[in-house]
Amino acid sequence: MSTHSGLSSCCLSGKLQEGKPVGKVETIGDLPTYISEPENKSKAKTLIYITDIFGYEFVNARLLADQYAKGGLYVYIPDLHQGDSLPIEFLQSVEPPLKKREQLSLIDKTKNTATVGTTLPPWLLKHPQSTVKPLLDKFIDHVRKIPGTGKIGVIGFCWGGRYAILEAHAHEGSGGADAAFSCHPGLLEVPADIDPVTKPVALAVGDKDSLLDNDSVKKIKDILSNKPGLDSEVTVYEDQVHGFAIRGDFSSEKDKKAMDDAEKQGIAWFNKHLA
Repeated sequence: MSTHSGLSSCCLSGKLQEGKPVGKVETIGDLPTYISEPENKSKAKTLIYITDIFGYEFVNARLLADQYAKGGLYVYIPDLHQGDSLPIEFLQSVEPPLKKREQLSLIDKTKNTATVGTTLPPWLLKHPQSTVKPLLDKFIDHVRKIPGTGKIGVIGFCWGGRYAILEAHAHEGSGGADAAFSCHPGLLEVPADIDPVTKPVALAVGDKDSLLDNDSVKKIKDILSNKPGLDSEVTVYEDQVHGFAIRGDFSSEKDKKAMDDAEKQGIAWFNKHLA
């Protein structure tokens, strides 16, 4: 029996980061796409970045893509929401980082729950797997045909984290990654989404993630570790909530370190498996 991790107010929470993205926007495979290039412009190690519910224009996503590019990867962030990402203002109006979250009153928590209930379900209905997965597979197929493209990795955050794992399944024909990295995936079904994994996969999860409990994380570790010949790793970050790797609080040294360490984990993973 699979357990299903849903989406909660954590998916609408977090911090905007400061900085100016250095990449460019082009249309790739019919989708508006943010592109961040490594210094040598090489596509030998290509990375497709699947965003959270805030989409490809979210400044945090673009800044993080720039960091992966500095790490030697050619990064694409396609607009898989097709212009229908959730508005950024939800970051400021819903659940804050862990320290402040624990100080919320019952009234505030009730307001958060109500906001989630009226915001997420309608959006998810408009973006089901039956629409998103073929769109992603088609994008991957298009990127593979771009001259100079070598191996392809897929990275995903929150809503996008599950799709990164799905691309690590065996694929016949369309789609499929050579390696995947999933940060605090939402809507993950355990073991159903983990059992079919055949490609190198890594996860970064927080031990305070309300969408992926510690029992589910243990099951994921057990399943992956029992796959002969499969390289996998599951790193648990202490005192980190859902969304920490992309929407963490830089004013907290512990949260900033977790964000930085998850970034280093991902860059190292792809440089190992896309070489």
